[in-house]
Amino acid sequence: MGLIVCTADLFSEHLERLRSAGHEVRVVEQGSCASLGSMLSDADALICLLTDRIGSDTLSQARKLRIIANVAVGYENIDCAAAQEKGIVVSNTPDVLTQSTADQTFALLLAAARRIPEADSAIRGGKFPRWGLQQPLTGIDVHGKTLGIVGMGRIGAAVARRGRLGFGMSILYVSRTRKKQLEEELGAVAVSFECLLEQSDFVCIHVPSTPETKGLIDASALARMKPSAILVNASRGAVVDEAALVNALDENIIAGAGLDVFEHEPAVHPGLLTHRKHVVLAPHLGSATTDTRRAMATIAIDNVLAVLAGEPPLTPVA
Repeated sequence: MGLIVCTADLFSEHLERLRSAGHEVRVVEQGSCASLGSMLSDADALICLLTDRIGSDTLSQARKLRIIANVAVGYENIDCAAAQEKGIVVSNTPDVLTQSTADQTFALLLAAARRIPEADSAIRGGKFPRWGLQQPLTGIDVHGKTLGIVGMGRIGAAVARRGRLGFGMSILYVSRTRKKQLEEELGAVAVSFECLLEQSDFVCIHVPSTPETKGLIDASALARMKPSAILVNASRGAVVDEAALVNALDENIIAGAGLDVFEHEPAVHPGLLTHRKHVVLAPHLGSATTDTRRAMATIAIDNVLAVLAGEPPLTPVA
């Protein structure tokens, strides 16, 4: 049977499933991935996380590797061209984290709009704000506003449904292809990127990390947004120019931001840390529910067991 190297902290039932299938599982401790290449020299499969960088140098040492099962939807951490050249299958875990990530996106949107973290800190600090028509911590309405979705894939569509069906929001979107079903279902309107920025009260980013999307939300994009608008990013950090965002917040070019991902993760631009009003930061928790993480691990294992059994992978990307 095969040797499976695993950098992901799998649940016990998943490890047992791999071992019950007759495979040896070698779990790599967190922080030990620098020597991953040498660990793969005799491995038949690798189960890894988005934070593991699997480049051509690492793959050059993999003599028997048949599959890299990435426990994530994105796979920009893997040199897929180098893997393909060596005949190594790359798989991901699509679909199962769509709803959880959409929940997280809307949680950030609501928390930033209604200033929930600020209110929580005030209460814990013994500073219950006075009540008044213009009291401290006054927020921004969400219901009935315009929600702009940049990238109307599975997650973008799930966020759009929450906005339209749950909060009566008008939906604008930008996507590589028209989404006629969503236009009929939600009244969503396809517009230009510039139009979306100018007309939306909330701009949610749901695009993959590619050379084309790097820095998509830059100073010029932020300048097009309403001064009352809030930017939400739960896709990839590199899509937003954080220095430009900090300047936009400093200069009141936009009202706020909800961020689950960061340009140089795990580092966060220090300027973001000083902002409190309408700014919410989370450490990449989009799929971080127990049910979803278990489902992601299950798909990764399904792919590994299939390939090692001589069958095609369930969710290949390369």
